This record gives sequence, C-alpha cells and structure tokens, in this order.
Amino acid sequence: MLQMANYEFIRKQHFLLGKSIRQISRETGYSRQVIRKALTSTEIPVYQLSKPKPKPVIDFVKPIILEWLRQDEQAPPKQRHTAKRIYQRLVDEHGFTGGESTVRRYVRELRVSPPKAFVPLDFPPGRFA
Repeated sequence: MLQMANYEFIRKQHFLLGKSIRQISRETGYSRQVIRKALTSTEIPVYQLSKPKPKPVIDFVKPIILEWLRQDEQAPPKQRHTAKRIYQRLVDEHGFTGGESTVRRYVRELRVSPPKAFVPLDFPPGRFA
C-alpha cells in the first residue's frame, strides 16, 4: 500500500518533472495502475471496515448502561454514575464478565458529542463596509 509521501512523490514526478507513467513505474517499482490511481486520487486513502466488529460482551449490557445514563440526566451532578461505578454495578447486579476498560470506552463514546455551535464564515458583500 502506498504511503501519503509516495503519493506526493508520484504526483511531483509526473506533474512537475513531466515524467511518464511508465517511467515512474520503472523507477519506483509500482505498477502503472497504481501510478494512475495515485495521480487521479485527491484524498488520503483510509481503510474502512466492510461491517462493524461484533462486541458480544458489551452488547449484552448496552441497554442497561443507556438507561442508567438517561436517569443520571435528571440527577444532581454529584449523584451521577461514573464509568467505574457503572462497571461495579454491572458486575454486582448483572454478573458482567467484561473488563472495566470496555465499559469506560463505551461510556466515553456516549458522553462525548461534538459541539452544536458554529461560526458563519460567509458574509454578504458590503455588509461590514
């Protein structure tokens, strides 16, 4: 798989130095198809899973954790569940066999949400003149 530096090297060789695809292929050892792909792509290639990985340990307790966190929204801040306390309750009340880090990771995913505010950067002409 090509690294981003290799993409930049191939583009530089072709567009700035004017080398042909075949010549770049000979010099780098990559096939002509890979060179063409590097020249046409404009974004960094990212690996994506075809389907999400199964999480059999945490899937069993997800609804329970969601319910506890929904109840915590009405509770005072000092009385809300921490990830550690959620893990302890799961072990005590439901016989959870997973690790504390698994629960912490899932709670972090639920609690972290992107900010919903934005700053408009497009101004109508002459408005601030």
